[in-house]
Parts: sequence; C-alpha cells; structure tokens
Amino acid sequence: MQEVRTAPSSFAILGAGSFGTALAVTLAQQGHHVSLIGRDEEMMAELNVKRENTKYLPGVHLHPNIVCTNDLRQCLQMDYVLLSVPTQSMRAACANLRDIAPASFYKKASIVHVAKGLERGTGKRVSEVILETLPSLAANRLAVLSGPSHAEELAQNVPTTLVATSASKSYAEEIQGVFMSDTLRVYTNPDLIGVELGGALKNIIALGAGISDGLGFGDNARAALITRGLVEIARLGVALGASTATFGGLTGIGDLIVTCTSRLSRNWNAGYLLGQGMPITEVLPKIGMVVEGATTTKVAVEKAKSLAVSMPIAEAISNILDGACSPKEAVLGLMSRKKTHEVEERFVEATIGWAAQ
Repeated sequence: MQEVRTAPSSFAILGAGSFGTALAVTLAQQGHHVSLIGRDEEMMAELNVKRENTKYLPGVHLHPNIVCTNDLRQCLQMDYVLLSVPTQSMRAACANLRDIAPASFYKKASIVHVAKGLERGTGKRVSEVILETLPSLAANRLAVLSGPSHAEELAQNVPTTLVATSASKSYAEEIQGVFMSDTLRVYTNPDLIGVELGGALKNIIALGAGISDGLGFGDNARAALITRGLVEIARLGVALGASTATFGGLTGIGDLIVTCTSRLSRNWNAGYLLGQGMPITEVLPKIGMVVEGATTTKVAVEKAKSLAVSMPIAEAISNILDGACSPKEAVLGLMSRKKTHEVEERFVEATIGWAAQ
C-alpha cells in the first residue's frame, strides 16, 4: 500500500541558485506553494516572466506554484523557511531575517537548511551559525537536509535520496514527510553533527578527485582518494562528536561518490582545473558559482590540527589551494609518506589479532 503523503504546505526558499531552484520545483510539483526569494530584483522579475532560471538551472521549467520575488518578508507568511544560500553567506542571510521579524516569530518558526560547508573564521557548522544568529529560534524547529543530490537531476525527477536530521526526532520526521515523493526518498538520521560534516567535508575530497583527473590519473587513483578521503572525513567527524556509522551512509560515502565522480560537481570541476595547472584565483571565476570546498578545506585543516587529527589528503589540497606546492608535488608527498596500516591502529590488534606476532 502506498504511503499517504503530507498535505500541501507553503515554503519560502531563500536562495535562487541551482539547488534552491531545484528544491522549489520539486516541492511545487508535490502541490506545495513556494516563494523563491533572491536578492536581485531584476533577475527575480525575469524568472516570473520566463519561468526558467537560465543562469543557474537552464532547461528546467518553473512550476506555476512557484512565485519568484526579492521580498524577504515572504518568509513571514509561509509554513517553512528553507535556507539555500552558500555557507559563507548564511550568517548575513540570517541576520537579515532576524531584522525583519520579532523574536516571537522565530520561537514558532520552522526552518530547514541545505548548505554544505564550514564557516570561515569560526569553523562552525551551518546549524550553529543559524542558531547563533537567530537566538530566538528553537533548536527543535531547525532541520538539515543533505545527501547525494545534483540540482540538475533533482529538478528533472531523477530518483534521488536525501537525509533529514534535527535535534528533534519528530521535526526530522515532519520534514521527511513534507519532502517525500515518488522520485525523492528521504531518510531520517539523529546524527546532526555527522550529517552536516559529511556534506561539508566531502567537498574537500571532491576537489582532490578533480585534481587527480586533471592530472590525467585513472580509476585506481580516484578509488584510493575516495576511500582514504572517507577515512579522513570520519576521523575529524568523530573527533567533533559525530557517529562513525553516519559516514557509511548517504551523507557520507553517498555524497562523496556523487561529488567525486560527476562532471556536474562544481568542486570536481574546480579540482580538475587546478590539476591542469590553473591557479585558484582563476578557477573560481571560471566556475562562476560557489565552490564550497575552496573555503572548507582550509577551515577543516585548521580544525584537524587543533584536535591532532591526521588529514594528509586535506592538507595536500590546502597546500595546492595556497600555491605552496603544485598538484604533482602534492601527489608525490602523499605517495611517499611513511608506511602504515590501512585500518586505524587502535583497531588493528582487536580486529586482526597481530598482538602476539
């Protein structure tokens, strides 16, 4: 028997980039009413007329249930506010929201964010930034939606899976029900820290995968990079309070695979250009959209060093971004590191039983 879907709701989606637009289309197709909010008044007016986001998501028709606007106050009239802005813009976006509504509004507001990064300067996860900037917002009414999901495929109804997490189990399940459709399956996970870190840190490894491909390396190198990259993600994640199991799921290995192997990935494309010798100062303008991994790499490496967590791949990518070494030099440095176990040393004796040898 088919599961009954949640009744139509209303959404204000803050951020009219590719993913915000894709989510607007997905929700509208399910019968929800959506206000897609962007900063550029002229662009939003054009979207209302052309019914297509030609800059960020060309070829996708905007459903009639979507109204495009630059009026931030639309957030006050909707059941849910979905934040789809880049990580480094989240604090300013939330400050703008805080300024247009009384604290009483945020005590009952329902917010979801889909950003995948760590804040420059503070190293904070996005949910921490939101709760810090909107102090009246109840933590149990903030959810995170993450997972392997290219905007281009999501908007075209290609089967996709995501994960909803929150400090509140009931709110995570509420968001799960609202977003579920015949082409979008949503799971819940109680590990908010792990879900956010998986989405943020995989962008670092995606840069590395692009660099590897840009250097002309093959499948062997990419497989090694993804696998050892996941180890680094889990190391830092666990040190920051996440569950190891989360990184074996959709927001860990799932998101890592899709971002490291697809030409639709901004981070992979940025890495590819780096691998071909282009400096990051030229790469970012050429990509034309936010490359979260470029900032998150440096933030993660700083966090890892402060916690004495080993992340050699992330450090190598950070050095490439800083111009401290070439991609080829970084690869040589990784390949010539001292020999070690594949399995974390603290598990070796218990799992393999070499203690007596």
